[in-house]
Amino acid sequence: MFKGMDSDKKAEAYIEKRLQKVNRIIKNVLEFEVEIDLDKKGKYRVELMVKTPHALYRAEEISQSIEGSADIACEELTMQIVKDKNKMIDLKRRGARSLKKKIVIDGDARF
Repeated sequence: MFKGMDSDKKAEAYIEKRLQKVNRIIKNVLEFEVEIDLDKKGKYRVELMVKTPHALYRAEEISQSIEGSADIACEELTMQIVKDKNKMIDLKRRGARSLKKKIVIDGDARF
């Protein structure tokens, strides 16, 4: 999880709390990967990956604090997941509409 620095329990707990919000949005998560790196300039790079059976979502952010980077990366992950879910819903609705158009109702049918 941490590269080039010591483990920080406070940062780990904070990132886990933020990932729980992502976990509420998408149900069948196979794996979470978190990578935290400290560069020579003193900036933290947080990379988050969420693996699901159908997709892989990834977000990366560089800032002065671990918490700030984690917040922005989690928001980016959330936006990606919501966009993908909305896309699937729209495709299902569009398919249902096209099926309704293809159904021919007999003129002799009684309603």
